[in-house]
Amino acid sequence: MARNTRRRPKQRATLAAFALILGGGGMMAANVYASATEDGTGADQAQVLSGATIDCPDVATQLTSVPEEARAEVDKELAGLDAQIAEAYKRLGESADAIRQDPAFAQNAIAGPLEEKRSATLARIATAIDRVGDRPEGLEELAACAVRESGNAPAGQEGEQGGDGNGGDQAGDAGDGQDQQGEDQQGQEQGGNGGQVGNGPVAGDYVDIQSVEPNVSQPKQTANASRGTFVSDCGVNENGLFNSDNVIAAPGVSNGAHHFHDYIGNQATNAFSSDDDLAQAETTCVDQGDKSAYYWPVLRLQNGTEEQDANSPGGGIEGNVGEIVTPKEVTLTFVGNPQGEVTAMPRLLRIITGDAKSFVNGPANANASWSCTGFEDRQLTDKYPLCPEGSDVVRSFDFQSCWDGRNIDSANHRTHMAFTDEAGNCPSGFKPVPQLVQRIVYDVDAPSLEDGGKTTPLFAVDSFPEQLHKPITDHGDFINVFDEDLMNEVVDCINEGRTCGAGAGNGDGGNGDGGNGGEEPGNEPTADPGQGDDGNQNDGGDKPGDDGKQNDDGKQNDDGGDQNNDGADQGDGKQEQPTQDPGADEPGKGDNTAQPDVKSSTPAGNGGDAGDQDGDKGGDGGQAAQAAQVPGSLPELDDKTEAQGQSGSLAETGAQLWPAAIGGVLVIFGFFVLRSVRRNA
Repeated sequence: MARNTRRRPKQRATLAAFALILGGGGMMAANVYASATEDGTGADQAQVLSGATIDCPDVATQLTSVPEEARAEVDKELAGLDAQIAEAYKRLGESADAIRQDPAFAQNAIAGPLEEKRSATLARIATAIDRVGDRPEGLEELAACAVRESGNAPAGQEGEQGGDGNGGDQAGDAGDGQDQQGEDQQGQEQGGNGGQVGNGPVAGDYVDIQSVEPNVSQPKQTANASRGTFVSDCGVNENGLFNSDNVIAAPGVSNGAHHFHDYIGNQATNAFSSDDDLAQAETTCVDQGDKSAYYWPVLRLQNGTEEQDANSPGGGIEGNVGEIVTPKEVTLTFVGNPQGEVTAMPRLLRIITGDAKSFVNGPANANASWSCTGFEDRQLTDKYPLCPEGSDVVRSFDFQSCWDGRNIDSANHRTHMAFTDEAGNCPSGFKPVPQLVQRIVYDVDAPSLEDGGKTTPLFAVDSFPEQLHKPITDHGDFINVFDEDLMNEVVDCINEGRTCGAGAGNGDGGNGDGGNGGEEPGNEPTADPGQGDDGNQNDGGDKPGDDGKQNDDGKQNDDGGDQNNDGADQGDGKQEQPTQDPGADEPGKGDNTAQPDVKSSTPAGNGGDAGDQDGDKGGDGGQAAQAAQVPGSLPELDDKTEAQGQSGSLAETGAQLWPAAIGGVLVIFGFFVLRSVRRNA
């Protein structure tokens, strides 16, 4: 195992900086607490010292090889390390006065004891592996943690600077403005609106999307590219299924994520789900052959609302507070590869994209992007977007699309999967599989940064406590539980350049196959805005450059797309241009985006990718059809949606054709009668 010493704390420098944060040198102390909810519920359990966080080496990413026989035990010990950090972070918040009086207290009473606990846990991990394989080297070097500046800047301070997309507000830069934090926190205390229990978000975590330059480029496809798309429609978690588990990273451990997740698709997903449980579970997907688990951290409004988890681990007790926002729309699109055909994903394949700890780990594995409908040619990785009126927040994930051909998971949940390179090629020994491009749209207003979110609340994703709800910590999880036959259909559809799936809208017939406007295998995706293009598919993704993450594509759509689907479905009045808004974001552009660090996507008319697909396709049905394609998007459309969805295309078409057919027969009959009368006359 590679040794990692980059985070061994340099005690002197750390303590000096920390003393500065806490009021040394005449600066204002940053130890004001904010309540978990307006009435203060949970404040005593979740007091947090704003301005500091706990930085520990991430052991899980270092363990690239763990014998199968030891994996369950190792996963539990790794989950224990996360619990230790969460507890230490809580103590940090409760010890503000002591630290202000004696900066060494942070090291002696918090970081020191934490290192001892971690050392014992790391020793148990080494022993568990040693019993069945080679003992890992260097684990002991990962025990030490540092209490350091968080970089949280006060309201209005970092706003202008943000948007550069470089991860920036990460750690080290924070120093400037530290003293203004008290001011920021006072804003937070007013009404409890300004940040989750005082540990973020802060004004510097947001940027006006209109101030960001377009940064999404298009990956090139070869003539052999697999250009089709398959869309699975699984709703928006209108059922309200949440938990703070993570069956991939912490199986068998309750509250292994320390933050709440939204779940769609498989309805039996929790820390204790076995493969059989997943296979036999119910699913929210329209196509019942897709029982896959799709989940991601919930998005919350910092408005003082007390949710069901206000006094629970993973919720208010760990600083995740406020109203959980149900997505307006969720699009799940499987796309192809720019260089050639894809092969089937193995059943029960697990993929985690992004890094829930990237605020302290650094951006190497970060892979989520943020944007606004109508602006999806601009993607952010380390900032939340401030969207103009009439535009919705868009959150996108382009999952890894190269599989090692052998394993459905790996010790660190990463090495069995990889991103393509900039040209769309998989690493040696890996093969391309359908790439999941996930796009989540939220109807939330741009927060009022000037008053810390008091007028219009801040929004942020749930996170591990010490990650401070930074947007760069966003991540998504997927477990493939497609029926084998359906997965084969997905592969055929993508490789043949078609647009398919329940979420693509058309039933079968319409599915694009034909109506697809041209997505025939060999063709380049049409620029038809609406199309969603397939381009996106490609994009798939692989957007290589990005590391694969790019994929944006599909997601983008948004805009236009979304529109589309927005337009179609959401009736909230925000639909920016109905259906295919051609121009919106320059149709083709985003789709296959390739930029490297932004993975995002297709701008324009993507129709919501998925949905869009069909949507535009051949004009099949326009917005009405799209509304049917996105069933969970708007509860008020559910009835209509279901009626249209069930292989309704043919039924509806027939219902509309019968009256026309009868009319035609009557016209012909009348013609003959008239002719007969004339002859007799």
